[in-house]
Amino acid sequence: MSPTALSHLLLVLSLLTLSSQSPSSPSSSSYISITISQTGLDFVKDLLVTKAISSLTPLHLPQIEKTLKIPLVGNVNVVLSNVTIYRVDVGSSYAKLGDTGVAIVASGTTCNLSLDWYYSYSTWVGPVTISDRGSASVQVEGMEVGLTLGLENRGGSLELTLMECGCYVKDITITLDGGASWLYQGILDAFEAQIGSAVENAITQKLGEGVSKLDSFLQALPKEIEVDDTASLNVTFVNELSLRNSSIGLEINGLFIRNGKDADLKNYIKTSLPSVSCTGPKMLGISLDEAVFNSASDLYYNAKFMQWIVNEIPDQSLLNTAGWRFIVPQLYKKYPNDDMNLNISLSSPPVTRISSNDIDATVYADLIIDVLEADDVIPVACISLVFHGSGSVKIIKNNLAGSVKLNDFSMQLKWSKIGNLRMFLIQPVMWTIIETVFLPYANSHLAKGFPLPIIHGFTLQNAEIVCSNATIEVCSDVTLTDSFDLRQLLVSRSAFSYSFQDVPEPEIAR
Repeated sequence: MSPTALSHLLLVLSLLTLSSQSPSSPSSSSYISITISQTGLDFVKDLLVTKAISSLTPLHLPQIEKTLKIPLVGNVNVVLSNVTIYRVDVGSSYAKLGDTGVAIVASGTTCNLSLDWYYSYSTWVGPVTISDRGSASVQVEGMEVGLTLGLENRGGSLELTLMECGCYVKDITITLDGGASWLYQGILDAFEAQIGSAVENAITQKLGEGVSKLDSFLQALPKEIEVDDTASLNVTFVNELSLRNSSIGLEINGLFIRNGKDADLKNYIKTSLPSVSCTGPKMLGISLDEAVFNSASDLYYNAKFMQWIVNEIPDQSLLNTAGWRFIVPQLYKKYPNDDMNLNISLSSPPVTRISSNDIDATVYADLIIDVLEADDVIPVACISLVFHGSGSVKIIKNNLAGSVKLNDFSMQLKWSKIGNLRMFLIQPVMWTIIETVFLPYANSHLAKGFPLPIIHGFTLQNAEIVCSNATIEVCSDVTLTDSFDLRQLLVSRSAFSYSFQDVPEPEIAR
């Protein structure tokens, strides 16, 4: 495998399993764990053999010069120039995980070179210089390339080190075009070792350069994944990477944080995150603790995003006191035919609980009924609401999206300026408003979801979702998009794909 292709392999191996870094320390709690399986490693290997091998060629080698002593001729000065590797083919390759890093080996590799040759010598019968020039083709067979990389979490960042690197050339075949026939064997004998050494040195050097570029790329990754103008996902590396025989495992912080502000130091109760328990030959596994979703609830609640004034609903008659004359007669009597607003605000952040094959959500809210009289907004009653709903999640592109439905709710009069209210008469009206206004509004936002840390150019495919004790597990294969370009990954800081931005903002009455 070519050195550039191998460096690309390392890049994708890292990025498929690694998100970017953010300010937390490695000892912080982890709420998202990610595992890439042997199937995923094989996918990356096969991808790079077909997609990235062309990035090696052309590879220019240094000029080679040597003086040969030829019987009956004397000393012959030979120069090989414009030595260029123009084609590389890989027979087989594999990536193997160990306790300290990953070993990548390509064997049965062949490469084709072209070069220009020139020789000159002086005759013994007089000061006459004889010279000739031409071109030659070289085929290198049975080449093996290997390297071992160390992976370590250092200060919340992934440090990539080159532990071992080597390239071995087995056989070389040289075909000359033009020149004297006696020169063939001389060059073959004299330059085989030097050409082989030049190939080995060039590939080894490229490997080192590729690892260095990859390490710099990983260090420059953005420290947060922006979800919207308000929130970002904290994707700091925490704890040590887990390198097993058939998978790479890592943990990231995974909580929502407020844009432009220091990360919230709130500690969330979490279950111990085991290795992602995906069954079958899935390439990638992502496990999200319920604390991820509760951190989002806390953030948007504290940012005052969970307050709404509803002045338009499908049954507009319910926003006029005339529509309540049989439900709350005293309201209509005191404010006849006046328009109304429903001012709803959450009294605490919504709480999400995840259990086996089920997601429960509990929402506490206060609903204030406002009467609009001339230019005045008159609060007339406040009702405390407790919603109990069940949710479902799905993958849309690279986003984890969801929806919620109402199971039941309870309500209690908190205060009233129009006397006592008969809650059993109001409850059907509230149910209608919840079903036709608030649930569609909530689901329109949940349907967009939030982005999982998948690099640009890759898309989750055939994803399966399993809910277990306090966690959601996503098990998925990965495929390429038309925009995939390995070379751009080394120069672009926009390494992650945020397909949620493609979803239009819903038009819901508020």
